[in-house]
Amino acid sequence: MSDTFDAIILGGGAAGLFCAAEAAKRGRDVCVLERAGAVGKKILISGGGRCNFTNIGAGPENYLSANPHFAKSALARYTARDFLDLVEKHGIAWHEKTLGQLFCDGSAKQIVQMLLDECDAAPGAVDIRCNQEIGDVSRAGDSFTVTTQHGNITAPKLVIATGGPSIPKMGASDFAYRLARQFGLKVVEPRPALVPLTLGGEDVLFRELSGVAAPVEASAAKGRFREAALFTHRGLSGPAILQASSYWTPGEPVTVNFLPDLPADWLLDAKRDRPRITMKAALREHLPDRLADTLSERLGVSTELGNAPDKALRAAQEKLARWTFRPNGTEGFAKAEVTIGGIATGELSSQTMEAKNVPGLFAIGEAVDVTGWLGGYNFQWAWASGHAAAQAL
Repeated sequence: MSDTFDAIILGGGAAGLFCAAEAAKRGRDVCVLERAGAVGKKILISGGGRCNFTNIGAGPENYLSANPHFAKSALARYTARDFLDLVEKHGIAWHEKTLGQLFCDGSAKQIVQMLLDECDAAPGAVDIRCNQEIGDVSRAGDSFTVTTQHGNITAPKLVIATGGPSIPKMGASDFAYRLARQFGLKVVEPRPALVPLTLGGEDVLFRELSGVAAPVEASAAKGRFREAALFTHRGLSGPAILQASSYWTPGEPVTVNFLPDLPADWLLDAKRDRPRITMKAALREHLPDRLADTLSERLGVSTELGNAPDKALRAAQEKLARWTFRPNGTEGFAKAEVTIGGIATGELSSQTMEAKNVPGLFAIGEAVDVTGWLGGYNFQWAWASGHAAAQAL
């Protein structure tokens, strides 16, 4: 005997839970299968436990994909304002941090509970089953059958919402990609994103600054971000670096402007106004002491600025504005917040998230080749893609 539903959703994370709630609002009976012992585990650890649940400025330009236009439809039809309305309807207090990032005042548990309450209140039924090991997924005629250690579950619609392989200690895996390939869907090669970068070679000296942070502008390829950078015992981290990492490819440099708020000729101005100040002292006025000292040593201007040639100061200004690091890698999926790549968008309808060549099969959230910036954008994609799929279940 099989349990029969209108839809089966594989994965009880942000995208899967929201999709289930929205489908149930349309009267659908949905079964959510979650491998872990509880749903929403990534939600609970996000934002330092306060869940950066969306970004009020989320738009297609904040996402990476082989097809940058794919996300437009879903994001337009379910916006950050729509999700915020839901948060407020449930009486969850929130606040805005920098750059449009919205957080719970209290706990990320409130967002998980809100999603569960939405499932419970809907006219359809949502059956959430945790600790589910999926042994087989098959399709016969118009139905999908999922086999777990507890038996078979059948439905005409199947949603892949199992995410990507980032943060494997939370139970993440490449299951979504294996299942997609089983049904003939192409997968864009996944790689870690929003991930710390490691340093070697001449840059290894900067690892001695472990724990030092400073506001910078970090750039890699077409990505340019002004936020904090953090030196670690392995290399570079902090919001600016995590953002840039999504655009970085092995062998390419990451460029850091250590003083993005200063005018281009600030050292020449300092030489004119305070000729007896040293490079180290000048940098200490704008940067943490340990970082200022290290940069000063690397710049090689040891005299008072009044005794330094203008050419040397211009070179130092240029170096500080475009300091080039050549990472030798990343800290991998273990430390990556999300995954770039995934189920190819060319295989899916941007309106419904349904596979074009496999009727009834859907993919949403991080399983899809759509990756947001740091700051609530990936949650907004989870809500928007889950909503889009739910309208077709």
